[in-house]
Amino acid sequence: MTPEPDTAPPDRDARFIRSVLAASEDCIKILDLDGALVFMSEGGQKVMEVDDFEPLRGCHWPDLWTAAGHVHAAAAVAAARDGRSYRFQEMANTARGNPRHWDVQVTPIFGPDGRPESILSVSRDVTALKESEERHKLLAAELNHRIKNMLALTQSVMAQTLRAGGAALAPYRERIDERLVALSRAQDMLFSAASSEAQLDALARSVLKPHDLDTRIVIDGPPVRLRDRAATAMTLAIHELGSNAAKYGALSRAEGRVRLSWRCGDDRFRMEWRETGGPEVAPPTRRGFGSQLIEKTLSGQLNGRAVVAYRPEGVVVSLDAPLDALLATE
Repeated sequence: MTPEPDTAPPDRDARFIRSVLAASEDCIKILDLDGALVFMSEGGQKVMEVDDFEPLRGCHWPDLWTAAGHVHAAAAVAAARDGRSYRFQEMANTARGNPRHWDVQVTPIFGPDGRPESILSVSRDVTALKESEERHKLLAAELNHRIKNMLALTQSVMAQTLRAGGAALAPYRERIDERLVALSRAQDMLFSAASSEAQLDALARSVLKPHDLDTRIVIDGPPVRLRDRAATAMTLAIHELGSNAAKYGALSRAEGRVRLSWRCGDDRFRMEWRETGGPEVAPPTRRGFGSQLIEKTLSGQLNGRAVVAYRPEGVVVSLDAPLDALLATE
């Protein structure tokens, strides 16, 4: 004997749906295909500060938005009418005139024939989240300002200290100034990027811009978003490589060229700096501070292995590091 299907009475289903809609803090609305308001959930009326929905029934929903919000709402209705979803975030006032920031998802409701017959709009009040983001940006800007001031102070103190040493220390003062400027540039890039991260391509181009970037340097690699620590290490290392190439290597001659490339695969990040067309290279008799900075910065900060090879045709620097030591999290 075939058991009877377990079906809930229609009135119980209706009570359940009403309870869910009343409990939700999202503003759940049903629109017709022209964008007119047909229904607004009880919870939605509370969050929208609507005392009586009846005066709003039949209103054209996009007209309740202004400026960019109106454009997005109209586009959302058109997309749903075509069977597509649409999402946007914009400001809109509640029924009592209080400004709120909304995250809005608009989707079509399909009929038995598979074509849209009405539109579902779900708006979530994200005002508190947006205000928190603004506070975070303000604090980040203040922190960036303080760090830049500290770097400037360090540069000033270092210059005064080395100046007392006379002409013999002048070259060291110049190199230290360059490295502090590179750190300051890295800080600016990290601040301008979201979530304290930086795109490797943009970072490398910014650091190498003074060295005839457009004509003598090739930068090639897939998009890579670096976490803050990795971005700082990369900035220092690439700055050092560019400075050395300009003073002693490929970029010290008009025909010299540099290629900076990287690739990702097998959970590894591999980068290569290759110089050609410069003066003939011989291994140094002693390891300079610049070479040590490059190797220690890339190896130590990125948990990888950096190797500087002094080949006759030009310096080649290779880095092999785990991807998770470099990449910013999603």
